[in-house]
Formats: sequence, structure tokens, C-alpha cells
Amino acid sequence: MSFSKFVSLVLIFHLLTPALVFSSSLSSSNGLSGIPKKFLDFAKRKEFVDWIVGVRRKIHENPELGYEEFETSKLIRSELDKLGIPYKYPVSVTGVVGFVGTGGPPFVALRADMDALPIQEEGDWEHRSKIPGKMHACGHDAHVSMTLGAAKILKEHVQEINGTVVLVFQPAEEGGGGAKKMVDEGVLDNVDAIFGLHVTHEDAIGTVASKSGPIFAGSGFFTAVISGRGGHAALPQHSIDPILAASNIIVSLQHLVSREADPFDSQVVTVGKFQGGSAFNVIPDSATIGGTFRAFLKTSLIQLKQRIEEVIKGQAAVLRCNATIDFHDKPVPLFPPTVNDNDLHEHFLEVAGDMLGNDKVKDLKPLMGSEDFAFYQEAIPGYIYLIGMQDESSPKLGAVHTPQFTINEDVLPYGAALQASLATTHLLKAELKPRSTEGHTHDEL
Repeated sequence: MSFSKFVSLVLIFHLLTPALVFSSSLSSSNGLSGIPKKFLDFAKRKEFVDWIVGVRRKIHENPELGYEEFETSKLIRSELDKLGIPYKYPVSVTGVVGFVGTGGPPFVALRADMDALPIQEEGDWEHRSKIPGKMHACGHDAHVSMTLGAAKILKEHVQEINGTVVLVFQPAEEGGGGAKKMVDEGVLDNVDAIFGLHVTHEDAIGTVASKSGPIFAGSGFFTAVISGRGGHAALPQHSIDPILAASNIIVSLQHLVSREADPFDSQVVTVGKFQGGSAFNVIPDSATIGGTFRAFLKTSLIQLKQRIEEVIKGQAAVLRCNATIDFHDKPVPLFPPTVNDNDLHEHFLEVAGDMLGNDKVKDLKPLMGSEDFAFYQEAIPGYIYLIGMQDESSPKLGAVHTPQFTINEDVLPYGAALQASLATTHLLKAELKPRSTEGHTHDEL
């Protein structure tokens, strides 16, 4: 055998050996299952906890509404800079997209929503909101912190990332369609899957809950102005009463679910706004109602929207009124149902079970709330889950979207470690599968 042939064989052996060892280690019982525990142990270190809690408190003190998250975005970029993680900015006005790993395929994404709500925070907590009338009342400050925490874990274990984790810091989840805007700008190009999480005050710390299939409803909103002719309350015959017409409309809208919807197709129509008149003895010229409609099927959402318009205009006409309707089609016409991918659910069960124990992974009953994470799921396979934060020995935490909402900061290491684990193990599994290039136009983001 010539020397050149011998050298070639040695080189081939060395090139193949890492792949063989890598494949063998993944197939072993400890290959993937040990990662979640290792990441959680890392996230529970005091220096990590102090850092992630500090990040969350800075965000909480300075809440910003949708597409106004400039300071939040600045903080995120500062932390990514400290970690040495490259990113794109701005994306969708205030969004940030970071990258951890090789920079090449396969790609998996983690999503965090950044915006706050127009709510005045109650209580005198040291780190309460410093911005009057604005508050992180849905846990997005925790979501951002946990995703930055996942980034820190991933960077520390970058040698275990066989591909690239895309960190999606998204604006305007609360009705602004931020996820749709991010998708339209190509954030998910070449990404194979995306994971999201949401804190919940309903479940205990150290537990998670989710399911495959529909998990949150799709939703739409409407406002209707019913116009009549005002007059004295003692002389209704000289007026056309929009209050009565609006009242009939509200009652009739309830029949859309009770009389027209399939009982096995969950739907909701709720009128939460009714404004009309300012005096007890005056019939006003107009009345305004507003509400929301929700369903787990997009076809049902479209049907509800059509019937709401027909009922409002028809009932107004019965009582000689006119009606104009605004479905608030901007920035998006309808928020689609949130539907978890079946394969990603199996992956979630394995990873969460390895980290927390199978008894801590709960099956979630579908909720009629909506999530713009659904826009990602319309583009690629996606999975979102709830992570508990209630300390069962402490008073009940306040509910989301209320001035009393609070975060149990003990949840932060759990969310950071679980997101990092889901991404890392997903990439490791993908490395063992033949990769299709169908639908992919390039190998880098």
C-alpha cells in the first residue's frame, strides 16, 4: 500500500469516527435524556438566577406597548452583545432575531413576546412598573427573560448545538399581529420548527401543561354603531331608539352559538362593550357595542364573522335603525387558532419528562383565549406550552390581564432550561435524519 493511500484511509477514518461516535451517543439512553437535567442544574446556579431575575425586573419596571418596545429591544440587544450572540435588528419595527450555534442548518426557533398592556399596576412592589397606565400583566417580561436565559445556556453549551437556534424576540403580541409581521419579513425562512411558552398562575411551579392539536382558539373583534333618532324619553313615538335596537342585537348574537353552532365545535360570541346615552330621560341618536368572537376552526371564525354582520344589520333594520360595523381588520383580519404539531408534542413530552418527571407534565384542556403564536404555526410546525409558577405554599397569584398579576420568579430557570433543551435536542434528532431540501432556498438565515 502506498503512503498516499494510507494517509487517505486515515483521513477518511478520522472524518467518519466523530459521526459514528455522535450517532452512537445519541442512540444511548443518556445521549439526549441527560441534557434537560444538565441544563436545569445550570439554570439553578445562583449566579444564573441572580442574573435572569435582574433582567426580568428591569423589563418589568419599563413596560412598553406593541411596536413601542424600543427600550426592551435595547436591553435584549445589550444582553446578546454580552453573550457574544449575533442578531438582526430592527425586525418588524422593534423585533430582534438572534442566532446561536453553527450558523447553518438545521434551524429551530424559540419565540418570546415583548409587549406590555395598558393596565395600571397595583401594589407597592419595589420593582413595579414605573410607567403610569402600562404594565407587564401577561408575563411577557418573564418570557423575554427566559428566552435570554435559554440563549445563555445555549451559548455555554454551544458545542452541543448541531445546527442553529433562532431567537425570535417579537413585538406586539397583544392584538398587534406581531407574529404575522415577523413571518411576513422572513424570520422563519429555513426554520424547521418553533417553540414558545407562556407562564400560568393556575399550575404549580415545576409543572408544565400542553397538548397536541388545537390548544387556543382563533379570534376576531368587532365594533358596531347603531344609529337612530334621539328624542325625549317620555315621547318614544317621535324617536327611533338605538338603545332598544342594540339590546335586541346583543340577545340575537347569542343565538349564533346556541342555535347555529355544532355543539362539538366550541365557539364564543361576547359583547363586552355597550355605550349609549348620557341622561336617564333622553333617547340618544346612537349606541355603540363591541365584542369578540372565537372558535377552534378557522372556517367557524369566518362563518361567525359573516353572521355577526348579518345579525347586527338585520336587527338594526327591524327597529328602523342603521348599523355600521368595524371588524378591526388591521393589522390582521383574524387571529387563527393555535394548533400544536403532533410530532413536536411527542418531543415535548420526552424532554419535559426527562427534566421534570412525567408526573409533572400535564394534559391541557383547550382554552378559548387566543395567541398570535398561531401565525408561526401556519408557516411551520410549532409548539407552545404553559409553564406553572404557583407556589402551593403561598397565596394565589393574580390572574393575567389584571392589575394584580404577579410573577413567581422561581419559574425563570425552569423556562430557560426547558426552552434550551427543546431546541438542542430537536437539532440533535434532526442531525440523525436525512434532511430534505424541499422548500428551502438557501442554507443560511
